[in-house]
Amino acid sequence: MKVFDFVLSILRPARFIIVASACTLLFLSSISPVFAISSYQSEPQEGTTQLLEIQRKTDEMAKSNPSTLKEVQENSNQGLNEVQGNADIENMKRPENSQSSTSVEENVQNFLEKVTGKK
Repeated sequence: MKVFDFVLSILRPARFIIVASACTLLFLSSISPVFAISSYQSEPQEGTTQLLEIQRKTDEMAKSNPSTLKEVQENSNQGLNEVQGNADIENMKRPENSQSSTSVEENVQNFLEKVTGKK
């Protein structure tokens, strides 16, 4: 019990610093979402236009007969796939724009060489 009292007596002057640090941490963590406001703000119509087009296509497909293989292939060849078309094609990783990337096998091999010290 004397050890516990001794530790408390040592921490008594530092109690204010500990409480002030905890309060500062809570305050900073609560205001961090405020900094997200300055990021890109999309226009409300951007998402609505895309969703309305998707909904229109969905309604057409629901009312029509099932697509033939040829129709599906034609629609798929217009973009990445039948559903997405060309949406965000510039952001997608494809063999054409990722020639400099390393494969998982190369990453594992490099890691194992570093661990074992063999090169």
